[in-house]
Amino acid sequence: MSKDADGKSENIMDMESKVLWYPDSKRNTQMDKFRVQINGNYGLNIVTYHDLYEWSVENYSDFWMEVWRFCGIVSSKTFDEVVDTSKQISDVPEWFKGARLNYAENLLKHADQDKVALYAATEANDEILKVTFGQLRKDVALFAAAMRKIGVRPGDRVVGYLPNSVHAVEAMLAAASIGAIWSSTSVDFGVNGVLDRFSQIQPKLIFSVAAVVYNGKTHDHMEKLCSVVEGLPDLQKVVVIPYVRSKQEVDISKLPNSEFLDDFLASGLGEGGQFPQLEFEQVPFSHPLFIMYSSGTTGAPKCMVHSAGGSLIQHLKEHILHGNMTSSDVIVYYTTTGWMMWNWLVSALAVGASVVLYDGSPLMPTPNVLWNLTDQLGITIFGTGAKWLSVLQERNLKPSETHSLQSLHTILSTGSPLKPQSYDYVYRCIKSDVLLGSISGGTDIVSCFMGQNVTVPVYRGEIQTRNLGMAVEAWNLDGKPVWGESGELVCLKPIPCQPTHFWNDEDGSKYHKAYFSTYPGVWAHGDYCKINLKTGGVVMLGRSDGTLNPNGVRFGSSEIYNIVEAFEEVSDSLCVPQYNSDGEERVILFLKMASGHLFMPDLVSKIKGAIRKALSARHVPAIILETRDIPYTISGKKVEVAVKQVLAGRKVLQRGAFSNPDSLDLYENIPELQNY
Repeated sequence: MSKDADGKSENIMDMESKVLWYPDSKRNTQMDKFRVQINGNYGLNIVTYHDLYEWSVENYSDFWMEVWRFCGIVSSKTFDEVVDTSKQISDVPEWFKGARLNYAENLLKHADQDKVALYAATEANDEILKVTFGQLRKDVALFAAAMRKIGVRPGDRVVGYLPNSVHAVEAMLAAASIGAIWSSTSVDFGVNGVLDRFSQIQPKLIFSVAAVVYNGKTHDHMEKLCSVVEGLPDLQKVVVIPYVRSKQEVDISKLPNSEFLDDFLASGLGEGGQFPQLEFEQVPFSHPLFIMYSSGTTGAPKCMVHSAGGSLIQHLKEHILHGNMTSSDVIVYYTTTGWMMWNWLVSALAVGASVVLYDGSPLMPTPNVLWNLTDQLGITIFGTGAKWLSVLQERNLKPSETHSLQSLHTILSTGSPLKPQSYDYVYRCIKSDVLLGSISGGTDIVSCFMGQNVTVPVYRGEIQTRNLGMAVEAWNLDGKPVWGESGELVCLKPIPCQPTHFWNDEDGSKYHKAYFSTYPGVWAHGDYCKINLKTGGVVMLGRSDGTLNPNGVRFGSSEIYNIVEAFEEVSDSLCVPQYNSDGEERVILFLKMASGHLFMPDLVSKIKGAIRKALSARHVPAIILETRDIPYTISGKKVEVAVKQVLAGRKVLQRGAFSNPDSLDLYENIPELQNY
């Protein structure tokens, strides 16, 4: 079995021939119903998913109009035009011009107000909180009224430094109901990581918890929160949620303009304690809803602005058409509020499905905690990261022998490429008749380019299909499509889920450089992939730039440099990924010592501790080594990608742009990095 250029040892032909799951030929899926709708409306006879996909990208204006209708998007004013098809994706055309809608209204529109909307489970508590759609509407109305009382208006930024909790969902929906912009980060981010993001968008209001429980330990959050608030001078209100502590245990006296959540919400009540009515500000389709962040590879993270309508219609397409989701489904995704999968998960409320929020370690109090929830709540769609499945396999856990999992029909995986061996593990040890959907996209589109599909088989090691409406190809360096071989993932035609703009990027130069500098007029995503024309499947081959993505935690090297190079013992550093033959990634940090200082174990410990405190434990490099020199370009740019190539055993032949090309030789055959 020969390795390919990316170090993969899997035989692609073996993967092609092995079908692990077949769709039920008798199922009348949402995708089938949509195909019938298209055939009827356009006089077509589309039979296969491949033909439906081709129609969707060739006729993308008609396609998205049909998605709007099929998914039942609620709007107070319909659209005058779907999109100007004379414009390229790089022109960022306006979608559904003239329409007026509200994202929160679409998530809270359901007639059955007694149905459970949210289940909230935590590592710290055996009790599961249930919130019905009726209660959720009531809570969101109160959050929104209190926000309006302090002057939150459409376009203002409201942020959450929160765990995956009911409070996070309610605060987000309240902000969206007003037309404010929501942005969140998870509680495991350190002060630097939070301020690198939130300080750019000048929020008016922040929600945070006083403490969290993770991995069996209670972690105080107040010290970090005080530092974050100090770095956000435009804040008008700080709302503290005791969460795992009682109100009496938390001192907020040092926080300016702060109050506890219950006091904040009380301000939203009317005279005599009357609950407010929930109002939905009607905004254009392209009105900003979320600000998401790039990893920060080359400096401060870029602030991606995602639209209310674009996020909604794309998520509905993925949930309803690709996931065959209905209001009978119960979905969980193991995520934090700092990952786009949280936004994607919460949008399932628009389908009327019940959403399960889990806060804590997925291995505590036992590695079966999420499987226990699956049986307890009747979870039908289970989402996680590829690494977690690997951990279960390493621990030889066999949920199929210990749990019923009768309700479960879909398992989703993202964050990093799903190994072929993990496909085997899922079908052998978890459930033999489940749809295993590896999905892939990114924060950049707050959704997926490719993913699960209930109408086609699951092939071992492959993502099932390119998603409808996403004109995805793999291109070589010459800008030509390649099939069955590695290429840059590109998107050729406009999509409603691309960012409308970057925050603080008035002329659009950062936006254009991020996606359109590789191929003019074409979105280059920064991933390598192979598209298998025979099966229609896709194999992801990792990032094509210097972004770090160990265990599905995507971040930029500059976030590490900002911390490491503050140490007087360090004159320079280089942070790069290393991949093993299974495509797993670990982060290697090289230190160039300052004159008069030695590379010592004590320094390594201090650096790891500083990264853990400022960012998170998941940002800590797997290995820290000393180096004598670090490669730079003549123009003074640190060169990470070339070192990544050397660590992978590939020669860097084009050395003309380097100011110190011999430094690359220092990274060949490093003993500590062999046998990975």
